Amino acid sequence: MAGYFLGVDLGGTKILTAVADEQGKILARKKLPTEANRGNDRVIENIIETIRSVLAEVGLKKENIVRMGVGSPGPLNTKEGIIYLAPNLGWENVPISRILEDRTGISVILENDANAAALGEKWFGAGQGIDNLIYITVSTGIGGGIIIDRKIYHGVNDGAGEVGHMVIDPDGPLCGCGNHGCFEALASGTAISRRGREAVERGEKTLLTDLCEGDLNKIDGGLIARAAQLGDQVALDIWSEAGYYLGLGFANLVNIFDPEMLILGGGVMKAGELIMEPMLASLKNYSFKSAFNSLKIRQAALGDDTGVKGAIAVAMGDRLYREG
Repeated sequence: MAGYFLGVDLGGTKILTAVADEQGKILARKKLPTEANRGNDRVIENIIETIRSVLAEVGLKKENIVRMGVGSPGPLNTKEGIIYLAPNLGWENVPISRILEDRTGISVILENDANAAALGEKWFGAGQGIDNLIYITVSTGIGGGIIIDRKIYHGVNDGAGEVGHMVIDPDGPLCGCGNHGCFEALASGTAISRRGREAVERGEKTLLTDLCEGDLNKIDGGLIARAAQLGDQVALDIWSEAGYYLGLGFANLVNIFDPEMLILGGGVMKAGELIMEPMLASLKNYSFKSAFNSLKIRQAALGDDTGVKGAIAVAMGDRLYREG
């Protein structure tokens, strides 16, 4: 019987597991809430339940599975299979690979979730046929994965690809990591929402004041996009500034790595021209001309499957590299 692969996308709110054939085609999937508030053991049981479910759905046993890939928030150690710290899970120094191997009898490879997503897009999504690319997701934060010669660049301590924590402006706003002016403190969905709330708090003349109906917590990227589409200048300026910083950060990456392609994912990029127009102008302005002229920019193609397809790519590993 042909070999099959498992992918587990482990997030703070959900677990999505899928089983795929030798071509990476998903045959079955199962999603469960993570339930991190109920402790480590509960999260592990939920992972195991998703694995049981997908195998049962297609009539497979553990002996049919070549490997399991797990995409998880980090920092983590891919070689040892240990998640050092995952605040959204409440995990610290959890040897997830050993635990899952002991429980399932299936070999496990652990990978950072953003790196896994980059691999998913490279092998199954927008990056097919591209050997050198950078995947960036712009959402609550900014994460990324760097692929060089078709393989993830991990760095010495599995810490490479933390693009959200490039310091863009040392005098900028405080980032969750403790530094000031990080890329994600200036251009993420969280940063965009913060600017909208600050504008209302300062009493600026903006439609956001009425649209939020007195509840500042309602001010998010979607509401600011709505105000911008209605012609609100404050909202337009917020998107323009975020796009400027996005382009600046992307240009730094382009100038350092000279990739063939940037793949852009995450909720912020769904704002369309509101973010793309100022981003492209800034990217062009700060990039080396030769690098920009040859650069391909694509939207991520896998949607909600980015994480689980990435975990499948992790599981397939060298097989993809040899056959790609």
